[in-house]
Amino acid sequence: MQVYTAEFFYIAARSRFVMAKSNAVIKVRPRQIVHRTHGHRHGPITRLMSPSDLGQTLKPFVFLDLFDSEGGSFSGFGWHPHSGIATLTYLWEGSVRYEDTTGAAGFLPAGGIEWFKAAGGAWHGGGAGNSGRSRGFQLWLALPPDQELGPSESIYQEPQDVHAKGPAAVLLGTLGEVSSPLKASSSINYLAVRLKAGETWRYEPPADHTISWIALASGRLAVPEPAEAGELVAFETSNQAIDFRAEADTEFVLGSAASHPYELALGYYSVHTSLASLQAGEQRIAEIKVRLQKEGRL
Repeated sequence: MQVYTAEFFYIAARSRFVMAKSNAVIKVRPRQIVHRTHGHRHGPITRLMSPSDLGQTLKPFVFLDLFDSEGGSFSGFGWHPHSGIATLTYLWEGSVRYEDTTGAAGFLPAGGIEWFKAAGGAWHGGGAGNSGRSRGFQLWLALPPDQELGPSESIYQEPQDVHAKGPAAVLLGTLGEVSSPLKASSSINYLAVRLKAGETWRYEPPADHTISWIALASGRLAVPEPAEAGELVAFETSNQAIDFRAEADTEFVLGSAASHPYELALGYYSVHTSLASLQAGEQRIAEIKVRLQKEGRL
């Protein structure tokens, strides 16, 4: 006759518990949305983020403009200055004309990128391109102290030079084995994503990227809460992955980054980390303005 000890029954029960636990489905809470906005529209341009609102929470991302010339004329951005920041302009459709004080000028087509690092001070402008409707985003990034008063640069990428991984074009930063040739000021990813209705996609941010947001140019997403065209959605501070499901054909940009640990000193066209650097940047802007006026360009 087999005699079963208390130890035998404990081991058997423990084994069943471990097996049940290993077969259980562990549900992870989706990353939560903490801010939503449709921004403020002025003609064809909608400002979705500025340093006085979400930019304080999402820095180094400090401004985001969605522009769409459908249903009206698009005069463009006109000549204007910047300092302390870099801008990245991306087009989903159409084209825009560009010019800046580094000497660059031309037309930016859909799928192309304008990278304009104003740093210590520069001017640029843009207007309607050579095709009908133009749609896209212009993003402003705050620069760290070691770059905010440095030299300006402008880089223009043709669509064929913008590389993608799956549905995501890598505008800035790295996604898997794909990296942008543009040199970001800090640890930043900026992606342009296209999903067909019913498609799903997961974004796994780098470990230090606790800032994440998306803005939709068209369509509708479930993340898993709904997000719609023209809306900017910001996620809770975390490096948790984000899952997307397209409820319609959708175009959106996604930004993620390590937090910008500096205060924002704000001018009208400038963002710096201190009042002293803001004054230096604005001084340089004023000097360039005098030159542009003498040249008859302002």
